[in-house]
Amino acid sequence: MRQAVERWLHSAHARLRNLPLLPGSAVRPAKRDRAFARSTTELEAGAQSRMRWQAVYDEVRRRHAGGEPLLGIARALGLARATVRKYASAEAFPARLPHGAGPSLLDPHVAYLAERIDEGCETAMALWREIREQRYPGTSRQVHRFVAERRTRPVRSGRKPLCARASASQRPGTEAPLPPARQMAWLLVQPPSGLDASDAAVVRCVEQDDPARTVAGLAGRFTALVRAAGKGKTVTNDQDADAAADIAAWITQARSCDAPAIATFASGLETDIAAVRAALTEPWSSGQAEGQINRLKLIKRQCYGRAGLDLPKRRMVLAS
Repeated sequence: MRQAVERWLHSAHARLRNLPLLPGSAVRPAKRDRAFARSTTELEAGAQSRMRWQAVYDEVRRRHAGGEPLLGIARALGLARATVRKYASAEAFPARLPHGAGPSLLDPHVAYLAERIDEGCETAMALWREIREQRYPGTSRQVHRFVAERRTRPVRSGRKPLCARASASQRPGTEAPLPPARQMAWLLVQPPSGLDASDAAVVRCVEQDDPARTVAGLAGRFTALVRAAGKGKTVTNDQDADAAADIAAWITQARSCDAPAIATFASGLETDIAAVRAALTEPWSSGQAEGQINRLKLIKRQCYGRAGLDLPKRRMVLAS
């Protein structure tokens, strides 16, 4: 279910990022406001890379609209079929999300650097030498980026400076509060009671979109059915019948929704409906079988390319 939701989010993420924030909602705070500024050269290289992938996206969409199969497009363009599938189903070019303020070796020294810059020292190399004496293990590159964002005087050297103003093209502070599609899909399949305030605010923001609200509702209902069918459950025959009827009603609704990934997932369940009903109504678990299979596969991979068939056979017999 999570994978199906993630596939749908890849196609709709660009639209969902344009949703307005709800009153009182806040994004999870970070250590720094945004990532370190990039140089003009790095920004230009990123823009060129985006243009190349935009052209690839346009070509995939054109070929897909013309009726070419996904596998044929992948072979013609030299792309992975998963990439072609993602581009073919995306409503807009799936650009990378703006980089947030991830952890950095410079973080323990940020307060000291800010204090020295307030005192008037804006020479990045001098500041780097000072914090290197404080056991900073990194190079001077991050220090140059940190100083470039706060510089008040022009650079006197002839080198191309790190462009603090160029980072404005990345619109710092205007990033959408949505996490990536994989993390967002995980939030949508969690029970509402298990979400903290920040994650619940993100889910409420996404549910402003009608298709997203439908997908979130279907994901919540399905995962609730699965969680209610855990090992050792004690239910009556009437409850088993209710679970079977619920999954049948869920499949019918999911197959008619506007999200192709969810409809495909529901069709897959319907083709194996006997096993699905057994999983929801029987108290048994396949955990023992899966555990034994995992152990045998581990032995096989440990011996692959190192021994003949006799040794893996002997180890598997002893393990079982």
